[in-house]
Amino acid sequence: MIVNADSAQIYNDLRTLSAAPTDEELRTAEHRLYGVRDGALPCSAADWAEMARREIVDVHSSRRIPILVGGTGLYVRTLLEGIAPVPAIEPQVRARVRDAALDENYAKLKSLDRAAATRLNAADGMRINRALEVVLSTGRTIGEWQRQREGGIGETIALRPLILLPPRNWLYERCDDRFVQMIEQGAVAEVEALLARTLNPNLPVMRAIGVPELSAYVLGKISLDQAIAAGQQSTRRYAKRQYTWFAHQPPPEWPRFHQALDVDSLGEALALLTAKG
Repeated sequence: MIVNADSAQIYNDLRTLSAAPTDEELRTAEHRLYGVRDGALPCSAADWAEMARREIVDVHSSRRIPILVGGTGLYVRTLLEGIAPVPAIEPQVRARVRDAALDENYAKLKSLDRAAATRLNAADGMRINRALEVVLSTGRTIGEWQRQREGGIGETIALRPLILLPPRNWLYERCDDRFVQMIEQGAVAEVEALLARTLNPNLPVMRAIGVPELSAYVLGKISLDQAIAAGQQSTRRYAKRQYTWFAHQPPPEWPRFHQALDVDSLGEALALLTAKG
């Protein structure tokens, strides 16, 4: 049983641009939490963790093993370590933050929560907005809340993790090839459908890799070749950040597999996984 742990593949609007499982892949094994969220409804790490906990319990109840797959480290960390008990954000605060420009929000965060502003990348709109809306809505910084984590399942389950860290050149080439394939599979039409909904541009689904780049093409601002090049660059940059996070953030005892993952190396990867514990 495969359970999605990718923040883009959760949205039904991004089946192509998130490289969600194909129909053939869906027939080979049961997949859960893929395409289950409408793009108009942002999915936080806490939202996903709650859904994932329910799926894991259900899979275990049928005496099967859930396999979490995906590259959103914050999702996995929240599930295992728990979430800070931040109260629901006041709707008017959330609307005000998400309607404001990123540089304005970052400047305000610096004045209200300098620790978070210093820790975060100035271009990371999602986390900047989250930290700002927390301090504005609750009067406490997100760091203060995070010291009270609760609800994690890491100590209640038997975990067999495996982190894939293939050669970077191999990874970046696959990123470039995949973006071209997504264009061939209808990614432009997917973005056209998103734009037709006139959703808030600050929603995660509108900021997913490929959406801003292809939106610029659909709106006539750049050529398709330029959009592809920009989308490939954004993908490589994200892959680099993911690579760094997974190389250093998870516990050092979690096994890392450094080869290119293909038919020939799959057996070695699985051997490393089963050797754990």
